[in-house]
Amino acid sequence: MGSIYKRGKDVYWIKYYRNGKPYRESTKTNDPASQGGTSLSYAKRLLKHREGDVVDGRFIGLDVERIAFDELAADFLKDYEINGKKSLDRAERSVKQLSQFFSGRKAVDITSSKINDYISRRQKESLENGTINRELAALKRMFSLGAEQTPPKVINAPHIPHLAENNVRTGYFEHEEYTKLKEALPGYLKPVLTMGYHTGMRIGEILSLTWDKVNLIDGKITLSAGTTKNNESRIVYLAGELYETLANQKTMRDSKHPDCPFVFSIDGRRIKSFRKAWATALKKCGYKPSFKCKDCGTVTELQDGMKTAELTCRACGSGKLKKHDKLVHDLRRTAVRNMVRAGVPERVAMQVSGHKTRSVFDRYNIVNEADLKAASEKVTALHQAAQERLDRIGTGTVPGTITNFDRKKEGRKDE
Repeated sequence: MGSIYKRGKDVYWIKYYRNGKPYRESTKTNDPASQGGTSLSYAKRLLKHREGDVVDGRFIGLDVERIAFDELAADFLKDYEINGKKSLDRAERSVKQLSQFFSGRKAVDITSSKINDYISRRQKESLENGTINRELAALKRMFSLGAEQTPPKVINAPHIPHLAENNVRTGYFEHEEYTKLKEALPGYLKPVLTMGYHTGMRIGEILSLTWDKVNLIDGKITLSAGTTKNNESRIVYLAGELYETLANQKTMRDSKHPDCPFVFSIDGRRIKSFRKAWATALKKCGYKPSFKCKDCGTVTELQDGMKTAELTCRACGSGKLKKHDKLVHDLRRTAVRNMVRAGVPERVAMQVSGHKTRSVFDRYNIVNEADLKAASEKVTALHQAAQERLDRIGTGTVPGTITNFDRKKEGRKDE
């Protein structure tokens, strides 16, 4: 049986046992948790709670209540480092933001209410729900890792909500846009564009591609597990324009920069970033800088002679705008949609593009207005064909069809 005793003038302590081992704990009567009752009544409630946890097997010691957020965050980053996860930099950014609010707090004090306060603060900073969700996912992973420890560092993880997101891009390139952009880009970027347009490979995979992964004899690229985002190997076959592009790259590399290991390079050096060249090419193609409203989602173009700071949403007048130009990543969405349009089975298309989950693949398999119009026309044609068949049956023009008129003429009755 447990007991309650006093140390000092005002503080009650409790004593209880688990497997014969005594545990002594201060009730900390000056703590706000003791409000709503006398110091003695709070001590009785705490003792009863601890004894209940011991009986039910939920009590593993008091150390778990001393675990701080900072320790969970350190374990979270260590897990990323040990497993060699490529998104370590993003995890570090999430921890940095979370630490500004939760650093110094005990894990048991991070309740759903505190998490909602964090969400509210981040939303007031005009952060999109998608960004906040990435940070909440990191916090959720911290608690999951803490619960998996032996002994566990977390017993009861708080509920962490997932905010609704409406930031799925719908950008893609039609073939005419692709050819115009290819003409506008500098020579060293044209092959990069072709590669992205035909295969849907991530830009990081394209720029890091080396010649030892390319087999022009068999016409294929073999991406090893360590070079892909999802750490799964895959094969991309080459044909048509794509094969010719890589063959030209090989010829040019052998004659000018034979020691360069990269398939796509500039003067024998790896291409790292080409944002300015991309923006210049878009401008040559007639695209104007555009911004998406964070409040209503309307896209507004920046008119000639107007400064970015002066731009507001053309629909609601909000000044909360996010850059929404054509992206290199839109080539990935385009390739997925083109493969599905061409009749490539979705599972095969996922293997080519490197999508691991169906949900993400579905986000990239974009349906545009032309697709919707074509679907409507096909359904209308189906209805018209059915109606024409009914009309022919009614007039008796369909061979082998007996109409009501024929039945009456022949004196036949309906069966």
